[in-house]
Amino acid sequence: MNLRPPAPAVPLLLALALLGAGCSGGVEGTPGAAGLRDPYFPGLGNGGYDVTHYGLELDVDPAANRLRGTATITARATQDLSAFHLDLAGLDVEGATVEGRRASVNRAGKELTIRPGAAVEDRLRKGRTFTTVVRYSGSPQALTDADGGKEGWLRTADGSVALGEPSGSMAWFPGNHHPSDKAAYDIEVTVPEGLAAVSNGELASRSTTGGRTAYRWRTTEPMASYLATVAVGRFTTQESVTPDGIRLFTAVDPESAAASKDVLAEIPAVLKWSAQKFGPYPFTSAGAIVERKGDSTYALETQNRPVFPGPPDTGLLVHELAHQWFGNSVTPATWRDLWLNEGFATYAEWLWAADHDDVPVQESFEEAYEDDANWAFPPADPPGAADLFAAPVYARGAMVVHRIRLAMDDDAAFFALVKGWTKAHRHGNASTADFTAYVEEETGQDLTGLWDAWLYGESRPPKEG
Repeated sequence: MNLRPPAPAVPLLLALALLGAGCSGGVEGTPGAAGLRDPYFPGLGNGGYDVTHYGLELDVDPAANRLRGTATITARATQDLSAFHLDLAGLDVEGATVEGRRASVNRAGKELTIRPGAAVEDRLRKGRTFTTVVRYSGSPQALTDADGGKEGWLRTADGSVALGEPSGSMAWFPGNHHPSDKAAYDIEVTVPEGLAAVSNGELASRSTTGGRTAYRWRTTEPMASYLATVAVGRFTTQESVTPDGIRLFTAVDPESAAASKDVLAEIPAVLKWSAQKFGPYPFTSAGAIVERKGDSTYALETQNRPVFPGPPDTGLLVHELAHQWFGNSVTPATWRDLWLNEGFATYAEWLWAADHDDVPVQESFEEAYEDDANWAFPPADPPGAADLFAAPVYARGAMVVHRIRLAMDDDAAFFALVKGWTKAHRHGNASTADFTAYVEEETGQDLTGLWDAWLYGESRPPKEG
């Protein structure tokens, strides 16, 4: 995400206190947790299972802002379950099944509690895979973040766009909406003929019947739910393949097309340059979605296909494409680790400026160092959810990366370190502790002083030292 101007934790359903192992008429086991105790969003996500695949079927009426959906969620139990939770905001649940059998659904705010019957008890044993189907409908809404930003389902001039960071994806489908639970996706979106529906991954098929068109998108690589998107509107689309075999799909609002053309033409070059710096591109497809100005207030690195609020410049394109490595492939373990996304993406901008605009990285570092806004708090420890997308997470995060490079004093070794990091955690999750341990192991250096001063320090350290 580029710098921009959580859903609050919700209480547990009181009735869950009565659910325990061996309850009569239900599954042996215990309920999965209603939240994963994220440092900033303790109620976000759910315990007791790991989602492996989402199959989403969405029927969208943009004029009425109505959505009818069916979510088929395949998951593996990580404990013996008697009940489990899904995150969903605002929409009405019409019913649910587990393994084809009707399940009871209770709701408290943004928490759904699914309690299957005893007939599917064996499928909810630890290590077993089970399938849940939830039918829902309603008017999807935008959610307001702690920092005042809007996410979720945003209405646009000619349709809508779904932006999920950090918790907005619960506004349009039920799931385990914490970045630590990544899954593959099949997303089918049916819209009025004449409109397009663009999502992540690759377009598997498109068909029109009775004045409505169904677009079927497939993402086989793991994806955190905050990176899922659906954009509905009148788009000019273009498909191609890079020399490296990456499938490109761009969708541009006609009002933004002329001003976006030259920058979007740079995508293959930016991907090639990024691969030289960070390692092989981690996905099979790439591209962009460009809305018109005012449809949203920020860009987001939605997987494979970043969303831009109007024509981007090259620096913003570089930033969001760098996120395909940092954030999308190597995804933060918790939201406290967000600086690993934004610090590296900002550093990618500095590297591009050095290679293409004759602005040395050290000059970018010094400019960031002199900006008081970057010293409001440590990048690895934002004070609260409202600070997650503030300046220190971005520019001071990039300064941490540059201090590592200076400490190594060997550019070849530094970029080998970066490539090794993206390889070691490809399509997985990683924490700040994982990163600092990795850097020290690979460099053979004790970098406690660097971490204390630049990553966790409350005050501005000396620039030289």
